Amino acid sequence: MNVDTMGARARMLQRLRGHAPAAPSTTLDALDARIDAHFTARRALGPLAPNERIAQFQRMLEAAHAEVICASAATWAADLAGRLAAAGVRNLLLDTACAEGQALKAALEAALPAAVQARGYTRPIEEWKAELFDTIDAGFTVARSGLAATGTLVVVPDANAPRTVSLVPPLHVALIHASTLHADLHAAVAAERWRDGMPTNLVMISGPSKTSDIQQTTAYGAHGPRALWVVVVTDEDRGTDGQQGAAA
Repeated sequence: MNVDTMGARARMLQRLRGHAPAAPSTTLDALDARIDAHFTARRALGPLAPNERIAQFQRMLEAAHAEVICASAATWAADLAGRLAAAGVRNLLLDTACAEGQALKAALEAALPAAVQARGYTRPIEEWKAELFDTIDAGFTVARSGLAATGTLVVVPDANAPRTVSLVPPLHVALIHASTLHADLHAAVAAERWRDGMPTNLVMISGPSKTSDIQQTTAYGAHGPRALWVVVVTDEDRGTDGQQGAAA
């Protein structure tokens, strides 16, 4: 017997929607206003200058056992290339389509042509799964923004840099422009207008992967990278106290 499961699901959801009371728009607007007022007042009690926001972001990440590297737009790529080589990274997975990925790849090729190989995510995972898990030492991603209050990276994976890049390699290296740092999650949601449309896959990262067993023994790397490096770029061209950061 053929069962039209999709049709049955659609009919069930339609019935549920028909019986669900719709919240008046005025009620939702009032709730939004109360939430906005709460967070605005809280931030007003302790406003953070751009350099203070960076410092708080760094403190929170380091408290979660991440390493934070602050660098200028002119030096970050060369500095990171040297750090990767010194850490023994031999194969680095990155997005060569973005400007930051191109800059890092060029720095690696210029200074360390035989030490660290930059690899792009160019094949379906089924074609190189064993190689990916066995030979890739680090993954490099560029964060969309960050939250100073919690030391959180907001990453939006795509086809060139899927979630695998930040999840599978033992070391995750994330770059974030200081101008995209927000005070907190509410500020990020408002400034980036998440209500107008969120990505299908948005990842928030606040440190390396960690878990605790029943004895409360913390272990790193059980469900993701054992280490997290965060490169904060203080880019004068974008403005350290840029519009996104200032709005937050």
